[in-house]
Amino acid sequence: MTSLSNAFSNLSSTPRMPALFVGHGSPMNAILDNEYSRSWRKIGESLPTPKAILCVSAHWMTRGTTLVHIGRNPKTIHDFGGFPPELFAQQYNAPGAPDFAQATIDLLQESHVEGDDRWGLDHGAWSVLIQMFPRADIPVFQLSLDLSKGLADHFKLAAELRALREKGVLIIGSGNIVHNLRALNFDGQVFDWAVEFDRYMADAIEARDVGKVLDAGSIGRAAALSHPTVEHFLPLLYPLAVMDKADDLSFFNDTIDLGSISMRSFVLS
Repeated sequence: MTSLSNAFSNLSSTPRMPALFVGHGSPMNAILDNEYSRSWRKIGESLPTPKAILCVSAHWMTRGTTLVHIGRNPKTIHDFGGFPPELFAQQYNAPGAPDFAQATIDLLQESHVEGDDRWGLDHGAWSVLIQMFPRADIPVFQLSLDLSKGLADHFKLAAELRALREKGVLIIGSGNIVHNLRALNFDGQVFDWAVEFDRYMADAIEARDVGKVLDAGSIGRAAALSHPTVEHFLPLLYPLAVMDKADDLSFFNDTIDLGSISMRSFVLS
C-alpha cells in the first residue's frame, strides 16, 4: 500500500452511520421556519453525532474530474441571486475535514479524483446543515459531481464510499427528485408529470430497485420534464449506493413544492 492509503486505515471504526438524501429546494429554507426546515432540525436531533459529514451537492459540478474538498476552513458560498440580504448574510462556519477528505480520495482508487482547497460549502450543503446541525461544530467536506460521467458511473463511484459509514461519516446527497425551475407554479398546483416521476422514484427506492432508479429516463415525458438537467438527480445515487441490506428506510418531506420541486427525502439507518 502507498502512504496515501494510510489516511483511511488511520480512521477509527464506529457503528455504521446513517446516510441521507435531502431534497433541499429553495435556499430560503435555510432561514425560514417551515415544514421542511422543521423536519431537517428533527432529523438532525435524532441522528447519532457524526465525526464528519460528506455532502454531495447538486451545486458543485465539475467535468472530467471528481474533486474532494480538502480545506480546513470551508467558506460559505452564496451561489444564488435574487434573494433577500438576510440570506446572503448567513455563514455556516463548520470546520473542514481534511483527514476524512484524504481518506475519501484513498477509497476512490477506481476513479479519477483530486483534492481541492478552493471550493467550500455551497447552498446545497449549508442551507440544509444550518438547520440540521445549527451549531456548525461537525467537520464538513464536499465531493463534486463530474458531469462527464453517466448514471451508472456515478453509482459505481458512490459505492466505493460505503466504508466511510463505518468510520463515523454521515453521507448526505443533496438535490431534488423532481427539479424544474422553468415550470415553477406559485399558485400551488402540482404538475401531473412531477407527481408521476416522484411516485416512480419513491416506489423504486422503497423496493431498493437500483436498476429502476438508473433507468428512470425510460419513462419518457415525466423524466424529461422532471430533470431538464441532471445535476439535481445525481446526488440521489450516492446514499443509494452506500445502502446496507440491514438499513431501515424512512421517507420525510414527501411533498412537491411550487408545482415542480419534489422535496421528498429519506434516511437510511
